[in-house]
Amino acid sequence: MLLWTDGSKSDRSFEANHINENTHAGKPHIVFILVDDLGYNDVGYNGQHHGSAMKTPSIDKLAAEGVILSNYYVQATCTPTRSQLLTGRYQVHTGMQHGTIHPCIPECLPLDEVTLAEKMQETGYSTHMIGKWHLGHYKKECLPTKRGFDTYLGYYLGNEDYYTHYRGHSFGNYSFKGYAFHDDTSSSFRPAYEYTGQYATFVFTQEVQKIVKNYKSPKPLFIYLPFHAVHNPLQVPKQYSEPFKKLIPDEDRVTLAGMISCLDEAVQNITTTLKETGLYNNTIIIFSTDNGGPFAVAVSNWPLRGSKATLWEGGVRGVGFIHSPLLPKEVQGTTSNAFIHVSDWFPTIVSSIAGGTLNGTKPLDGYDVWEAITTSKPSKRNELLHNIDPLYPVPKNGSDPFSSFNTSLHAALRIGDWKILTGVQGKLNDKGRDTHNSYPPPESNYTAFKAVEPESKHIWLFNITADPNEWNDLADDNPTVVEQMLHRLQEYYLNMTPPIWHDGEDSNCDPAKHEGVWGPWE
Repeated sequence: MLLWTDGSKSDRSFEANHINENTHAGKPHIVFILVDDLGYNDVGYNGQHHGSAMKTPSIDKLAAEGVILSNYYVQATCTPTRSQLLTGRYQVHTGMQHGTIHPCIPECLPLDEVTLAEKMQETGYSTHMIGKWHLGHYKKECLPTKRGFDTYLGYYLGNEDYYTHYRGHSFGNYSFKGYAFHDDTSSSFRPAYEYTGQYATFVFTQEVQKIVKNYKSPKPLFIYLPFHAVHNPLQVPKQYSEPFKKLIPDEDRVTLAGMISCLDEAVQNITTTLKETGLYNNTIIIFSTDNGGPFAVAVSNWPLRGSKATLWEGGVRGVGFIHSPLLPKEVQGTTSNAFIHVSDWFPTIVSSIAGGTLNGTKPLDGYDVWEAITTSKPSKRNELLHNIDPLYPVPKNGSDPFSSFNTSLHAALRIGDWKILTGVQGKLNDKGRDTHNSYPPPESNYTAFKAVEPESKHIWLFNITADPNEWNDLADDNPTVVEQMLHRLQEYYLNMTPPIWHDGEDSNCDPAKHEGVWGPWE
């Protein structure tokens, strides 16, 4: 259990009607930073060993002074990671196992799911979200301030223009465009036009700083900060990208480097504000990526195989660390190899950090991993279902020699050292890169790893501990292990919630019908 200290010198209050705020003083403030589409090799403390020119000195410093999570996993795309973070439940148990939520899909995180933000409110926290939602917005009940956040500033969609905050979207014969930025409370919802022309990373950082500087309530802060950066479009003020022009031969990657540098500055500015206000000494900062980087926008997951939207390690092994002066001195400045998944933050934050209870939730797939982070005890997690997607394309000419699981399904499972993948796991993107390969950063002198495999292949087995880059397929040599893991996949499949994915998008989402703004339409 974390020993709480009274380090808060806050001076702004956001009231929550159902909380007796006098009973919650002294609990730690929590700042959860979620970075979008950051490549495994594009944070400095990883990239410096693998030929990357990306610079993140502030992030590196926080990581080096905290606990780096070297065996940390997220999901392969945006919406699934966010859903598992906020519910502590696998996407196969919430019906969100297929893809991301497009702007006009009438779907959202199921309303009967209890969210992390709701549990934090219940535990006595003032809850604030700044950034990207991407868990559905087709009706008001789906929005952040109806799912446990006291305040929200950001955009509901998967991405937007960093400066104009507009987003276009097309499907079928329709093509829409609307303003995406919102400033919400539990009772008011409005488009935040005053931020037009302001770079999104600046806006989100300044909002966090404002909350911290103006905070007065004795209730502790829970700040969830899912940045837009470094998701496409590739946009950044030139002063951030200019220093990389002579270091990186790829123009898109130069821009990406600038975006990462700007993000690093944002993390530094938030940390500085926490220190200046006196909150830092009683704050826990958690840093996580949401998925692997996409090859289409010049990221590097090297030496891991694969990219965003795949279940290879390059798609699901996350960059993560926890930083706080509240951590035991003996673990500060260490690296933990504890097996941890993004769903584990729900019970860890609510129970061990915030001192709350997990009563009222549906059965959790996440584990409380606080002891694994703060002591030498092993993680409670030994198994991780990366996903089963029954709606994903199936392999061409694939045959299924096993009866326990349909191996044409897009799936992956980790048990102990072993990881199995089935179905289609790679495709060419618009840069001509196959997403089941591994590509080094262009500024390095490394050679790409390109798997030579038949198109019909649809079962892989790896010892991830010995071979984290997934270069040596052991499926043919270990048929018993393969069968055992397929049997476990079948158990998950039989207990899976059907996907809530809608085949068609709804034209009633058209921003032109809603004063030019993306928002609820039902």
